[in-house]
Amino acid sequence: MPDRPIDLHTHSAVSDGTETPTQLVQAAIAAGLSTVAITDHDSTAGWQEAFAAASGTGLTVVPGMELSTNYGPASVHMLAYLFDPLDAGIVSETARIRDGRLRRAEKIVEKIAADYDLTWDDVLAEAQDGTTLGRPHIADALVRKGFVANRSAAFESILHWQGGYNEKYYAPSPLEGVRMIVAAGGVPVLAHPATQGRYRSMDDSVVRELVDNGLFGLEVHHRDNTDDGKLWLLALAEKFGLVVTGSSDYHGEGKPNRLAENSTAPDVLERIMAAGTGSQAFRG
Repeated sequence: MPDRPIDLHTHSAVSDGTETPTQLVQAAIAAGLSTVAITDHDSTAGWQEAFAAASGTGLTVVPGMELSTNYGPASVHMLAYLFDPLDAGIVSETARIRDGRLRRAEKIVEKIAADYDLTWDDVLAEAQDGTTLGRPHIADALVRKGFVANRSAAFESILHWQGGYNEKYYAPSPLEGVRMIVAAGGVPVLAHPATQGRYRSMDDSVVRELVDNGLFGLEVHHRDNTDDGKLWLLALAEKFGLVVTGSSDYHGEGKPNRLAENSTAPDVLERIMAAGTGSQAFRG
């Protein structure tokens, strides 16, 4: 593998990024990446455009997705790499999750509209056709209307989970998510599992069950994982023989995260590529 950064967690406008898959690939090249994974929320709709944009550039694009799962009150995200995008289980479950996200967004906007001048049309105006619509688009609408300064401010105030406007949405359990990804030939990695300690309720026995069902790795090097959380994750990785990844969680201008601010070791990428059987990385 070239000795250039490998970023395995990015989002395009197919979900809640601000750049098209083509623009995302261009940004990855400009950032000097050797490899980028496109991991939109609960969707594979950006894969082919990203592949086409990378053709002839030397950039490797790893097809992936960030799958939504719920563990009790916590939302747990699962990065899925190299799975079959036509797998019946993946197709039906992600359609159900996206529908749940949409219904949730509608309910949140209905609540917010009682206190702020915000309409569903305002939110729709922030999303492209085919986008997995969710809270980030509500945040963008709040920014455009002048109620908050930026997307981060929206999540720290009006859209905070304790802000009074929150709604749950359907998602499978982490165990169901791991099993589904593995059944589709994919490689599951827990995304930013120590963000402000949110996932710490998933103790070692829970992680052991995920590992026994095919969990492959932990995204340790991520700006939102706490310092003590990273130490916990590194200990878990050693205990259970899991790979350790690092990523930016890039969203274009939707978040301050920058491409290659964290990266994954080449030997870890090789292990992920060897384990995935549902699809192949595109080598531009």
